[in-house]
Amino acid sequence: MHAFDVVGDPVRRRILELLAGGERSSGDVTAIVRTEFGISQPAVSQHLKVLRDNGFAVVRAERTRRLYAVDSAPLQEMDAWLERFRRSWTPRLDALATEIARGKRAHRTHQDDPGSET
Repeated sequence: MHAFDVVGDPVRRRILELLAGGERSSGDVTAIVRTEFGISQPAVSQHLKVLRDNGFAVVRAERTRRLYAVDSAPLQEMDAWLERFRRSWTPRLDALATEIARGKRAHRTHQDDPGSET
């Protein structure tokens, strides 16, 4: 499965968000995801398995609990792939931000001008 297919699923993205805060038990992840998405425990387990099988999560056993954590290597690979595109869109986004700021200044100046018609 391609990395973007793995993180393309909203349930798996949410699980990664939860794990980004630190190691969590499978029971903790399952309880949160079941509440937020209304899916079954086996469905959450399957999403955890996809994350684990594709290298996005690691699991370790602690007595009877399974503790999951993010493995950042696939995310770093995705970020490196996106970097070539970021170089082209960053200047455009910066230019857009500049134009938005100019528009806000012009709008404020127009509103502050007592002779203007608003």
